[in-house]
Amino acid sequence: MITPDKLWQLEGGQRRRKLALTFGALERDIAGIAEPGNEYSFGSMARAEYTRKLAAVVMKDPLLPENARAELQTLLDSPVFDERRLCNCARNHLLAIIGTFPAEWDLVIAPHSQTETAGQVENRPFFKGVKVYAEDIRSPFNLGSIMRTAEAFGAEQLYLSPFCTDEKHPRAIRSAMGCNEVLSVSRISLDQIPADENVFVLETGGTDIRDFKFPKTGVVILGSEELGVSPEALARANCGCVSIPMYGMKASLNVGVAFGILMENWIASLAR
Repeated sequence: MITPDKLWQLEGGQRRRKLALTFGALERDIAGIAEPGNEYSFGSMARAEYTRKLAAVVMKDPLLPENARAELQTLLDSPVFDERRLCNCARNHLLAIIGTFPAEWDLVIAPHSQTETAGQVENRPFFKGVKVYAEDIRSPFNLGSIMRTAEAFGAEQLYLSPFCTDEKHPRAIRSAMGCNEVLSVSRISLDQIPADENVFVLETGGTDIRDFKFPKTGVVILGSEELGVSPEALARANCGCVSIPMYGMKASLNVGVAFGILMENWIASLAR
């Protein structure tokens, strides 16, 4: 990290980039997930004071929009100082000036506390018997999103078909936001799903998700972005097909978004 005085010695564009990086490092430190060696270390100045001084530098930037300046001033004047929110707002306003917008993997997300549910894998809460089969998902970003959603909603297991994209692809890892490290993921063919397993598919033309009878345990199959689930997967679905009603002209959802809607409904049905 750099002292506020030294920041003024940098040129405008270089100063903005350095500030954006510093605010990101501060936000990770506040969230308790700073990389080793990148923790806040100015012993002569409290971190909150340092954050305020950096924000003051940002507010003097001639390219900062007035509404952004007003937002930062409101955060500085608040009787309860939200240090992390100030860092986040300042960083994103700087990125907007620079012309670089954060991707999902740039977001600073602190670990959440765990709660007791139906079972555990490596201390990870999950609903025993809730499993997902991703069939031929080609986009690494979509696969990472599926991993993140599966872990967030407490799926026990994620299966990948032989032709799914590589779960270790950098974009998959980035969009998984670390969930790939705790979620159980394995690669199997469709015919390796046990014959006595409850199986249903997420696809158009099925039962409305509001009326669908979710099994207490089973495997949901998600199809490819372009073609949906295969005929073989449809034939394997002994518990039927569930669909999400849509009303727009395109009537189309990203597979990761559709999967999130399905998981919320499935887990809610288990809670009931």
